[in-house]
Amino acid sequence: MSFMNLENKVAIITGSTMGIGRAIAEKLAASGAKVVVTGRKQEDAQKAAQEIAAETGAEALGCGLNVLYEDQIKQCVADTVKTFGKVDILINNAGIQTIHPIVEFNTEDFTKLLNIHLTGGFIAARECMKQMIKQGTGGKIITVGSTHSVCASPNKAAYVAAKHGLVGLNKSIAVEGGDHNITANLICPGFVWSHLVEKQIPERAAVEGISEEEVKKSMLKNTVDNEFSSQEDVANVALFFASFETNALTGQSLIVSHGWNMQ
Repeated sequence: MSFMNLENKVAIITGSTMGIGRAIAEKLAASGAKVVVTGRKQEDAQKAAQEIAAETGAEALGCGLNVLYEDQIKQCVADTVKTFGKVDILINNAGIQTIHPIVEFNTEDFTKLLNIHLTGGFIAARECMKQMIKQGTGGKIITVGSTHSVCASPNKAAYVAAKHGLVGLNKSIAVEGGDHNITANLICPGFVWSHLVEKQIPERAAVEGISEEEVKKSMLKNTVDNEFSSQEDVANVALFFASFETNALTGQSLIVSHGWNMQ
């Protein structure tokens, strides 16, 4: 396989009807992969899959999948194997954002966010690892974390906790996957211009009592160029991890943030 070429590879991308997940699905499909597009509503996933197939010429399957539900994750993996015969790549991308000060953060909202990002990511990784081990052909597990995997911001306790947890999960997958030729890597985007960030700006403005323009300036103040990252930026890193040919690159976290939180 040539680097950056995913011909005949099969990739499941969670949360991929829009935003970063959609950009990743399109990028992998354009690079030759057969992609499984997932969203909470089957009709949305199927529509996105059809659009990606039309745009790229790749084979695409739409799966209704809410990562809060273990049975839906298992069914998606089973449907993928039934349709394409295998799973080579998992992109753990599904996520939400909830903003409250810690003293106002209710347990239900905190737990839901953790379950989507961390528990859902764990279950998806576990089920895909089982299939990859059964196939005996290795695989790539790539998780979308955040710059908040390595730092914290006010009013995001659940998000920060979940994204920090993904660092540990990623390393654990890399360690246990090594004997099976399964690699695991974490993408840590900064503020990416997406529906989640667009939704977050007025929420932060309300919580912090500042203008939306001030929220934007605050988000970008530690970048080198005052620019948001793009969905394409993140998709390119996902392709890099998915197509890297050896196990030399595993257990790593790569920050994509215009220089914010340099490591």
